Amino acid sequence: MYEKETEQLQKIVDDSRRIVFFGGAGVSTESGIPDFRSADGIYHQHYRYSPEEVVSHTFFLNHTEAFYEFYKEKMMILDAKPNAAHRKLAELEQAGKLTAVVTQNIDGLHQAAGSKCVYELHGSIHRNYCMDCGKFYSAEYVKGSAGIPRCECGGIIKPDVVLYEEGLDSGTISGAVRAISEADTLIIGGTSLVVYPAAGFIDYFRGKHLVVINKSETGRTVRAELTIAAPIGEILGRLEVR
Repeated sequence: MYEKETEQLQKIVDDSRRIVFFGGAGVSTESGIPDFRSADGIYHQHYRYSPEEVVSHTFFLNHTEAFYEFYKEKMMILDAKPNAAHRKLAELEQAGKLTAVVTQNIDGLHQAAGSKCVYELHGSIHRNYCMDCGKFYSAEYVKGSAGIPRCECGGIIKPDVVLYEEGLDSGTISGAVRAISEADTLIIGGTSLVVYPAAGFIDYFRGKHLVVINKSETGRTVRAELTIAAPIGEILGRLEVR
């Protein structure tokens, strides 16, 4: 299954020298991390508050304990391991074929697989800072804290993730845009392309090959040379790096 599509993807990868991968939640679902928007995703589960409300800046400030209750349980999956997609992208980078990963995920699995140039548009659960003194804390410290995690100075610790109502980091934006604009191939994978401004980043691509690998249709139309409706780890895992 997918032999023809995989063969076509292999030819594109072989023809490429500056691949950029743009990915979303579907990249990490194969590692056991739940997404938000699929039929059984977090947005379709029932909580006292809606997930959109919980992961907002206002909710974090006004209901910090409830935020962390949800965040620790549903968004901090610390035992997750990189899957075939993460590993293959790291291999492509090491071979000099891939120049950057631009991800909407906050799980750090690309780095865990060995990727070096990763633009995390929505931040990372692995970076956490005291809102008062700025001291850094690990994800393990936050996850293991009872209730609201606090700094030794007494301040509340906030994860370095982009909540609703917050803007993206300007340095991350410029790096991601530059990488995409300079790429000869853009592979879009595991994303519904409905979250903005992140989904708009692909408009900066001016290269030769555009590929979409996603189990379901994307929320916006892109003129892809190749579209594969399949799990991304299954497809990327078949690629030969040469």
